[in-house]
Amino acid sequence: MDDPRLTPARGDIAAKYLEGKVAAARFVDGTAREVMDAIAPLRGRPAADATLLTQALKGERVTIYDRNDEGWAWGQLDSDGYVGWLPDAALAKPTAAATHKVTAIRTFAFPGPSIKLPPTEALVMGSRLAIAREDDTFAVTSTGLFLPKPHLAPLDRNEGDFVAVAERFVGTPYLWGGKSSLGIDCSGLVQVALNAAGVGCPRDSDMQAAALGRPLDAAERKNLRRGDLLFWKGHVAIARDHDTMVHANAFHMATVIEDIKTAIARIKAAGSELTAIKRL
Repeated sequence: MDDPRLTPARGDIAAKYLEGKVAAARFVDGTAREVMDAIAPLRGRPAADATLLTQALKGERVTIYDRNDEGWAWGQLDSDGYVGWLPDAALAKPTAAATHKVTAIRTFAFPGPSIKLPPTEALVMGSRLAIAREDDTFAVTSTGLFLPKPHLAPLDRNEGDFVAVAERFVGTPYLWGGKSSLGIDCSGLVQVALNAAGVGCPRDSDMQAAALGRPLDAAERKNLRRGDLLFWKGHVAIARDHDTMVHANAFHMATVIEDIKTAIARIKAAGSELTAIKRL
């Protein structure tokens, strides 16, 4: 059975491309939309108190297959294929194609070419923007927002060390379903860091365990390398070196650097064994 997290299909409606593959009362083509808010929640149900599955960032594209009368839109993110409910007010018809991405963990967008102006909004790493021109130290979007040029990079410019990206999130509060420096979970940290390095990455830790890298055997596990991924059921961490790892976790309620042996013992004591270590 197809993973419901990645399959836009319900009993009453499904994506047209799934016709003949799943059962549904009707099949629709969907409508292309762009995330306009800085961060938009994608939830399991069309309700503000529903579980946060993941987040969509400004400039991200999504295909919408259904809407309700309470202001929610059901669809699939173009980036990682995740399916869920988004606030319809956070979406709009796609604008100019993105040319740049935010590379700082947070930055401000200003209404004009001065840092003394009250910011229009705060954007986070991975946000996608269409830059129309430059104005001294600012990059100006097609919608007239001014952002500091050092906080942006062209879409095709990637970070050289995804572990260093993850390390920049140390101290970020833990947030189930989060994927920004305002709040992030374990798999969100891995996804954001790998995406910054130009590596495609699924959203959840079990998906990452299945899709990323190759498993290390017992001998290789004795010589961990920077960038190896450690997996438990429902959790993932990134090795910084042979002895330490960085991970977002609910024990510390933050992204932290932790001794690997200490973490393995602590998590085992809580009832979860290490299931795999994979090398990209």
